[in-house]
Amino acid sequence: MDGKQLQSQYKDHLSDFQNWDQRAHAQEYILYPKNMGYHLCIDETALSKGDLYTILINRYKRGRKGSIIAVIQGTKTDDIIAVLTKMPQELRNQVKEITLDMAGSMQKIAKTCFPRAMQVIDRFHVQKLVYEAVQELRITYRWQVIKEENKAMKAAKEKGEVYKAEELENGDTLRQLLARSRYLLFKSPDKWTKSQKIRAELLFKQFEDIKHVYYYSLELGKIFSTNY
Repeated sequence: MDGKQLQSQYKDHLSDFQNWDQRAHAQEYILYPKNMGYHLCIDETALSKGDLYTILINRYKRGRKGSIIAVIQGTKTDDIIAVLTKMPQELRNQVKEITLDMAGSMQKIAKTCFPRAMQVIDRFHVQKLVYEAVQELRITYRWQVIKEENKAMKAAKEKGEVYKAEELENGDTLRQLLARSRYLLFKSPDKWTKSQKIRAELLFKQFEDIKHVYYYSLELGKIFSTNY
């Protein structure tokens, strides 16, 4: 018996799929109100072929059996609210805390469906936002340097000269320095290689605001990792 036939036999005869009470709407959503708890987490994730789904879980279960409360196709606010409010109001009012990202849509869903729950922003999303700010600053400077280099190349060409960008102590041009500093800005200084340490020193010397934002992101990470 091949794999597909075995799968078909299990689905159609051995399992209870044919009699599953959520079969009619399983493509759009599934709900498990019995898994409701006091502390929830809502987030979006890609499950099948890159399609986004909104998932609501019971944090107390820590990924074990009974963790999933809802899986809903898509991320449209009104659609998510329509599904979650199918669960009894009394049950939803018992939720004390819900962890979510910083999106306004998620906050609206939480406020509408779990009106008595305190909303807690997931630290992962806060840190991610700060890390992105560091990279955006680096990219902004890189485009600025590229623009200035292009002007210098054009001016040199008009004079019949060959343009050569100035090299820093480690052999990088300013443009290369900004491009090659991407990965070191995701790491803490104690994990830099020797070449990354040199590159970081040059980067921070040239662009002090990148240095300030980078070290701010490290301090934020320390706050989140400290147990009070």
